[in-house]
Formats: sequence, C-alpha cells, structure tokens
Amino acid sequence: MFRLWLGLVARSFRSRRDLLIENLALLQQLSVLKRKHPRPKLLAVDRIFWLLARRCWSSWKQSLILVSPDTVVRWHRAGFRWYWSMITKIRENRGRKKISKELRDLIFRMVAENPSWGAPRIHGELLMLGFDVSERTISRWMRRSPRKPGPAQLWRAFLRNHREAISAMDFFTVPTVTFGILYCFFVIAHDRRRIVHFNVTQHPTSTWISQQIREALPFADCPRFLLLDHDAKYGFEVLETIRSMKIQPVQTSIGCPWQNGTAERWVGSCRRELLDHVIPLNERHLKRLLSEYVAYHEDRTHIGLGKSTPAGRTPISKHGRLIAWPRLGGLHHRYDRVA
Repeated sequence: MFRLWLGLVARSFRSRRDLLIENLALLQQLSVLKRKHPRPKLLAVDRIFWLLARRCWSSWKQSLILVSPDTVVRWHRAGFRWYWSMITKIRENRGRKKISKELRDLIFRMVAENPSWGAPRIHGELLMLGFDVSERTISRWMRRSPRKPGPAQLWRAFLRNHREAISAMDFFTVPTVTFGILYCFFVIAHDRRRIVHFNVTQHPTSTWISQQIREALPFADCPRFLLLDHDAKYGFEVLETIRSMKIQPVQTSIGCPWQNGTAERWVGSCRRELLDHVIPLNERHLKRLLSEYVAYHEDRTHIGLGKSTPAGRTPISKHGRLIAWPRLGGLHHRYDRVA
C-alpha cells in the first residue's frame, strides 16, 4: 500500500501527456500478454512501437516490462542496418565503374599470349582498340591472370619462331591386303609443309633410317633442327647421324605426339584423304600411292599456310573455261582455267 500511495503521489506531479503515454505503453504490453502463445511473441508492429517510444519519450525505460531496454536498442541498430541496405540498393551505384567481361577476357588473353608484357604495354594496346580503361585497373586484373604460359604455348611459339630452320621426321604404319605391316617414313619441312622425302619398308632398321636421312637432307639444304620422337627404331646410330650432319635433334616428350604436330597432322591428312579409301597390295603399290599423294599435297590449299599451297600456286583470273584435273584416281581434283 505504501508503494501504491508513493506512486500515486509521484504521478500527481507529472504532466497529462506523460500519463497518457505511460498508459498507452502499459496497454500495449497487456495486449502482447493476452496473445494465445506459451510465450508472448513480439511482432514487427510491437517493435516499431517501442522504437518510436524510445525516440519521443524520455521515460520509456520505466514502463518497459516484457523486454530489457538493451533489446530495444538492438532492434534499433538492426533497423538502422536494414534501412541503409535498402537505400544502397535503391540508389544508383557510384564509385569505380566496373569493366565488362569482354575487356577482362581480353586482358587475360594478352597476359597469356605475351608473358613479357606489363600493364603499360597492355594499356597501350587497349587504347588502340578503343577501350577507355585506366592503367591501374589493368594492373589490378593482371594479378588475377595466370602469367606463366603452358607447355603447349611455349612449343607453339618455339615452332613459329624457328619454322624456317625446322624439319620433322616420323613413321606411320599401313596394313596391306594380306594383313602385312608396311612402315612409311617421311621428312616434312615446317616452313611450307613440304614433304622433303618419304620411303616405305617392311623392316625399318637404324641403318636404313640413317640412309633415308642422308638422302632427304643434303648438306646444302640442312635444317637447323630436326624433330623426332623416342621411337626405339632410331637407336643410337640415327642420333649420331643427325649430329654428324650438323643438325640438332630435338626429341619430343614421351607420350606427347602434339609436340610434333606438323608431322602428326600430315599423317592424319594422309589417312583421311588416301589410306582410308584404298587397300595397298604391297610395298611398291603403297609407294606409288604415296608418291601421287605427295604431288597432290604440294598443290592443295592448307589452312596453316593461310589457304596457300606448299608449292606456291598463284591465283588465276576469273576468265576462261574451268577444268578439273583428277588426283589419286579421282578421289580429289585440282581446278584450273584454260582459254
């Protein structure tokens, strides 16, 4: 009773406004307690009420019973974060402009294809291509790009820079009509994809291979490098023969035929364009077929030569009658014009 009388006396000196707000706060908490839940659950409306009460009523803590004042402060901070997250989503993005995926891919491509280039060089190239980007942005994206080129790129660059001084040699097998195996040996020049020499045998030995290399590469036209694999048929004698001709043999890695791609590509073309359509009878028959195919290979266009030919055919005029010269018994044709 003493506490009630003391509270009544204290409230008699308060303003009418404070009493109304206090009654409203108590009624709001009573409405929460009347909800049919084991534990009264505060809704978003209840939280907003107490956030507003905290903002405009100085004695809000004295009437708060359901939760602690720290909880209301935590609600306010959570609402503050939610408010500014919504503002940042609605407002226009400001700050540094993002670069496009096309430009990022182009930067990565230039870094991969030109390992020695730095940000100033790449920035200059991009300016020439019409891209408006800062050098600092390029430096930042270069750190995310792999700078070390792969083995395939290193080999490709090596072959392109030395193709005038490189030849390659290889073997491929062909079954005969009697299920025998013939070994086809060839040497190809990298500069114009020319077949320098080829031969066929049933029993390839290191002595026979050495003699073929001497016939294929006379001293006046020796290349600087000769690509070959680790075939057991070569042995020690073939390598010594190559070195004695002042040619540096370059052996590809074991199980990596792509490192001798020019020779492997010619083998694939020979099989698709000739050997998949004929059945060799014997060694002489296969040698004649390959001789005709090599002649056809010299004057057909090659993608790797920019649609030119190893023999260097010159384009002809559009005037004149068109004729077709059969090649390989009619499997392929060459087209010319006559007056």
